[in-house]
Amino acid sequence: MKSLLTPLATPVYALLRVVSGLLLACHGLQKVFGLLGGPQESVGTQLWIGGVLELTCGLAIATGIFASFAAFVASGMMAVAYFQYHWKFKFDMSFFPVINHGELAVVYCFLFLYIACRGATFAHPDAVKRRG
Repeated sequence: MKSLLTPLATPVYALLRVVSGLLLACHGLQKVFGLLGGPQESVGTQLWIGGVLELTCGLAIATGIFASFAAFVASGMMAVAYFQYHWKFKFDMSFFPVINHGELAVVYCFLFLYIACRGATFAHPDAVKRRG
């Protein structure tokens, strides 16, 4: 199976980066502008600042512009989201993501850490600069 899918690794990674970046940006649109069915957060609050980061980092990850830096910031932000909003530092069974509903924050955290390590791929400004 590996030999069949290996040629698709780079384009599929690019698709993963674009889709995950756009999904993160959608969360930002909810918090900053109240779009897509989410509540608009008050300007200056921690949730609003998180929304601004989700929107800007998500778009940067999706477009590939400063993707590594944006993904590193987004990874840290998702770690904070898990510890502060899902686990809430309770030393009981609520540590586990399946119990505290923090699965998405954990997955985003490690996905964006991977993107930060790997960087952007073909067909975006960062990759063109590296090749040129």
